[in-house]
Amino acid sequence: MKSTAVVYMVAGVSSRFQGKIKQLTKITENKTLIEYSLDRALKAEFDKIIFIVGNKTEKAFKEKFKESYKGIPIEYVYQYFDSEKRDKPWGTADAVSLIRNKDFNLVICNGDDLYGENAFKILANHLKNKENNATLGYKIKNALPENSPGNRAVFEIDENNYVKNIQEVLSIEKTRLDKKNLKPDDLCSMNIWALNPETIELLKNYVEEFKQNHKDNRKIECFLPDALSEIIQKQKIKIKIYPFDEKTIGITHPGDELIVRKEIENNK
Repeated sequence: MKSTAVVYMVAGVSSRFQGKIKQLTKITENKTLIEYSLDRALKAEFDKIIFIVGNKTEKAFKEKFKESYKGIPIEYVYQYFDSEKRDKPWGTADAVSLIRNKDFNLVICNGDDLYGENAFKILANHLKNKENNATLGYKIKNALPENSPGNRAVFEIDENNYVKNIQEVLSIEKTRLDKKNLKPDDLCSMNIWALNPETIELLKNYVEEFKQNHKDNRKIECFLPDALSEIIQKQKIKIKIYPFDEKTIGITHPGDELIVRKEIENNK
């Protein structure tokens, strides 16, 4: 049985934060967002933590966490980009494809979101007991901002609860789902995945081809849901989906820090 690592994608720094690293924002008196998330994740008994860091986050994360967190070893994976050739990194699919450790199954998530601790347990347990991949499906009515449009990767699912297709839908309004031909209980992604090493290898090949096809585009990104969807449709992998009700919250804009703190306080 392979060991299991939890992977945080923390390479990017949002321009909205004016160079600050939102994952290292303090959301309680003693903990940053990423530490609070790790405390939830590690209840699923991971063997390793992997941080995917970038040009602007490597130094801060290494200074903060060094080589371990609460006795769990940390591995750093580097997603660099040449700022003279590109305006930003190549995206989340590229970030994950850079992981080279074939001895670990991976539960991968955004570093600026807070997932329920059961999210990590479900996916970690799946990897320990199944050979295929998995993800969580959130009801779209519970996964959108209250007062502004949001973008979500929406799942199409077969009769056995496996993903058939993943479609990125832009500018979804919570009160007007019908405008996008969506229903409240349709399942969408919050970018948390359980992937095995064989899938990472396929992802690597997909990203290499994507980069070659778009080598002159400074802004385009290769997103993980899009890449996985294409690999699924080529019948190279299967992804089991678990419908999931626990709320996910995160920091996108600086003002979201207050929302996250309030949510944590209310759920003590």
